[in-house]
Amino acid sequence: MLRRQLLVTTALATFVATGAASADDTVKVGFVMSYSGWFQPIDASTIRGAMLAIDDINAAGGVLGRQVEVVSFDNRSEPALGADGAIEVIDQGAVAVLFPSDFDFGAPGAFIAQEAGVISLSGASDPNFGVQGIGSFAYSISNAAQSQGAILAEWAYNEMGWRTAYTLLDTTIAFTNSLCGAFDRRWSELAGDDALLGSDTFRNDDPTIASQVTRINSLEQAPDVIMLCSYAPGGPSAIRQLRAEGLDQPVMTGESLDGDYWIGAVPGLSNFYVVNYGSFVGDDPNPDVNAFFARYAETYDRQPDVSYGIRGYSLFQAWARAAERAGSFDAEAVAAELDQFDNEPLAIGPTTFTPDLHIATTRAMTIMQAQDGEFSALGTYAPETVHLD
Repeated sequence: MLRRQLLVTTALATFVATGAASADDTVKVGFVMSYSGWFQPIDASTIRGAMLAIDDINAAGGVLGRQVEVVSFDNRSEPALGADGAIEVIDQGAVAVLFPSDFDFGAPGAFIAQEAGVISLSGASDPNFGVQGIGSFAYSISNAAQSQGAILAEWAYNEMGWRTAYTLLDTTIAFTNSLCGAFDRRWSELAGDDALLGSDTFRNDDPTIASQVTRINSLEQAPDVIMLCSYAPGGPSAIRQLRAEGLDQPVMTGESLDGDYWIGAVPGLSNFYVVNYGSFVGDDPNPDVNAFFARYAETYDRQPDVSYGIRGYSLFQAWARAAERAGSFDAEAVAAELDQFDNEPLAIGPTTFTPDLHIATTRAMTIMQAQDGEFSALGTYAPETVHLD
């Protein structure tokens, strides 16, 4: 711990010493992300979206007259390396740092940035990536996992008319635990305690969920819907096993199974529903979202396979806007402006931050369906009641 504090102190001293001598026409931001390893497919789209925003910002004259320059660090999908990455990019002069879109992956580096007085940006869906867990300089652009669980419960009950549910929870990461916890609570409020027919757990690296499937199949009453809280590769494996054992009812999940990069693991997937930040296949109810993903595809010569790019874009859209209003890159001044965002129009949608909460809870999200292996948008839905406690 002492070594880390010394490194942070050294990084700050270097930044102060070199800041005056640096060219006035550039400002540096850090990307401490998974450029390799198993988390790379998740971070890749966020990085590309962030670069689109930076290109737009620079084309419009930069931030406070300075062109934005990116300094990057590959955490190799190892959360602990995030701390080393934060020290490195801050040492190079980064005034804001982008971290992976998961609290477990982003927190090690974000704690360093907080100590160093640098803004942290992430798509983590945990309110702890903010004032409660990291500190006053940490901001997430995402909807909280608790918001996503509430959206799915309310949509399933109010829009689809489903009345019984079963929860299958992958306990490996904080997001999935919060997602299922929020769903269970909101579902019980809507449908009654008896409407949750049961719950079960597994780990993402479990080779089989045969016992969990057997318990679902042994219920006296089959659930109308299965709420799955997981991520790839364990989540797709679980869906494949459910379908192989005749459990063909609807399966719902949160943003951690956004996208179709994993769909080959479940050929012909149907009756599957996921909440995300916009339809990446071009049929979102919001034409601006469709335009964003069309531009993404044209720029990178590839169709987006998740909605995460719009998060990366919005993070730097928000940071640049706050820095311009503050007239400064100082973290306290930028944070003071971010904390005044009240339904701020960003690419991802109207976004609100307060001094006490640095994540969205009431913003609408898109619900996508997969039928016969193809995704399409069903609509956008905002939660009525969200519990963060």
